[in-house]
This record gives sequence, C-alpha cells and structure tokens, in this order.
Amino acid sequence: MTVTVRPLDDGELPAAWELGRVAFGGPSQAPEAALRPLPGVLRLGAFDERGRLVGKATDTGHGQWWGGREVATADVGGVAVLPEYRGAGVARALLADLLARGRERGAAVSALFPTVSAVYRALGWEVVGALERADLETAALPATPVPAVRVRPGDPADLAGVAELYETLARPRSGLLTRRGGVFDLPHPVPWPEGVDGVTVVEQDGRPTGALVYERGTGYGPEARLTAHDLLAVTPEAARALVGVLAGWRTVTRTVRVPLLAGDAVSGVLPLERSQAGPATAWMHRPVDVVRAVSDRGWPAHVRGRVSFELVDPAAPWNAGVWELELADGAGELRRTDRGAGLRLDVRGFAQLYCGTTTGRAAALAGLVHGPDDPAGLDLLAAGPPAQLLDYF
Repeated sequence: MTVTVRPLDDGELPAAWELGRVAFGGPSQAPEAALRPLPGVLRLGAFDERGRLVGKATDTGHGQWWGGREVATADVGGVAVLPEYRGAGVARALLADLLARGRERGAAVSALFPTVSAVYRALGWEVVGALERADLETAALPATPVPAVRVRPGDPADLAGVAELYETLARPRSGLLTRRGGVFDLPHPVPWPEGVDGVTVVEQDGRPTGALVYERGTGYGPEARLTAHDLLAVTPEAARALVGVLAGWRTVTRTVRVPLLAGDAVSGVLPLERSQAGPATAWMHRPVDVVRAVSDRGWPAHVRGRVSFELVDPAAPWNAGVWELELADGAGELRRTDRGAGLRLDVRGFAQLYCGTTTGRAAALAGLVHGPDDPAGLDLLAAGPPAQLLDYF
C-alpha cells in the first residue's frame, strides 16, 4: 500500500497517542507531554489514501556520548502501526523518512529498543547490547563503614548534582544518553520527577561523589522491592557507602533492583553473583550518516590505522559506497575512495563494530562481512569501548 509520511500536526497528537495506547497497552489517560509539541522531538505519522492515521514514529531528540564528545542522534521511540496495516510497509516508510530527516538536521547515529527486531534489521539496525538491571537481596549487600564520607538524604535541589555525576560517568563512555533534549528538558513535577521517592547523596571533601535515586515501591513483606533508577559513584568509597545504604533497607524491602554500568565503581562492590534474574532489554543501533558517525565522536588516542571497505546500506543510500577509514590522535575520518575494496560490510555489521560489540572476523562468521581481504582489518572500526545504555526510551 502507499502511505504519506509527514510530521504530525498538534491536533493529530491525541489520535497518535490512542494508536500507541492500543499497540502497547498503555494507560487511557494521556500525559500532558504527549498531547503538545516538544522542542527537538519530531513526531511522524503515516497516512493512507483516505487520510487516516495508520502508523507513527518519534525521533526523540536525544544526544549520545561517544568518547568525550556529544553526538547528535535520530533515536527512535514509539513506533506503532494499526493492526490492520501491519506487514504492509508502513513501518518501513516511517523509519526511512525518519532517517532522511535525521540526516538533514545533522544526526549521526540512531538507537532504539525493538519490540520486533526483524523489522529494524531489515532497515539496517542491529542488536548491539542490552539495558541491564540486577535484582539483589538486600540482605546480601555489604554494609561496612566507610570513613571520610558523608551520607545524607537529598532534596530536589540535589538533582542538578545527580545530573553532573551522571555526566562525569557517561561522557568518556560510548552510547550513553546525554540526558539533554527531548523529554529530558521538560520540567518535572514538584517535588520529585515521576517515579522518584527520594535521593541519597554521598559527599567527600565537601563535594558530591555519589548519588542514589530511588523508587520505594509498595509493601514491606517478602514481595517488597526498592528500585534504584540511578546508582552513581565516581569514587570507590562513594560506591561502598551507597551500597551500604541499600543494605540498610533490608528490614522493609527484601529485594533491590539496580542498574548496571559495566566497569563503574558500583559494579566492583555489588555481589552480582547473587543476582536474581533481572530485566535485560535488548537495544539496536545503526549509523544515520557514516561520515558524521566517525568524525563527530571521540576515538581512543592510542589507536592509529587505515582500512578500506565497501558499505552496503539500502535503507540509507547516502551511506553506501567504498570508504577509507582513518583513525589517529583520538579522531577519525571517513573518506570516499575510487580504489577498490577487498571487504564488503553490511550496515548491520558497521553498527556492531562501531559499538564495539564484535570483531571483523566474528562479523564475517555472522555473514555481515564478505570479500578476499582479512576482515580483522575492520577491527579499527571497533576500537572504542563497548556501547552501553542506562535509559529506556
């Protein structure tokens, strides 16, 4: 079928909310933010020949941190299609339009959380990681005294400090949201954002070095669970102090759910071997504009090299062709070349390599790299640390 894709008018937002509510089983009452335009957020609708709204998708307006540099994205959320029109190419039309518009405004990469991965794989996104949380018994958490730290209850004024701690942890990593733009710029309800019941702050030498943002949940019996939305520490002492605070909840909450950030100070304190099965949500990635994806991010300063490859990207033809990648002194450049390439790389393989979740030879075994040259040369594209996410969208 033929559909017309365009930005939604303000008056069409209630219908878009209802379409999403039916698709995802959301609440009947729409939040205020869903019914009005948001700066930086692009809501697209797909309309049939009668002008009926049959599908929708949102470019969230996020940014991501990559090696100390903020990278513009066309992150995707809220893709929904009327059940009678599923399988008819509506989602493909929406996402192709979203990619093209994202490129026009300067986006470099795109992430999303899929409900059905096959739809997104057909358009060049690939699974590169999972948003992970661990469920731990509070009785199993260590609660040792930590000298030279001050632990205090926070108040709403401390949320700015929480944001600074998050940025300190996120900036040098790969893939984490900047928590700027889109819904992150909306004012939150007073006194706390929705789903937040309190904050614990750790200070050392008069400055914040750790923060716990939590949701208490209900009850105090065996079923009670505390949810840590943020568990941030920039020193080992702050990590031990925060985990000790979580251990203190053992008298009224048997379980605590914590977000996991590989390689941070908190991971070195938590008894993760005692983790019950917590939720892990797969997420996908792809380049929007491969030139910007390489040039706009930071790369490891010690890595130098060149590799040529042909990139295959039917959904974003501006990315297709033969390229030469060069990394040096913490920067990268991707240039078109007239020389032939002995490696043919699918855009899904580019996504996995770029996010540091595979190697060239492993991508070849997965059928994402072909050609006579040694695919290990593509390890240059995988030089950065593995990408991670801490936020669902």
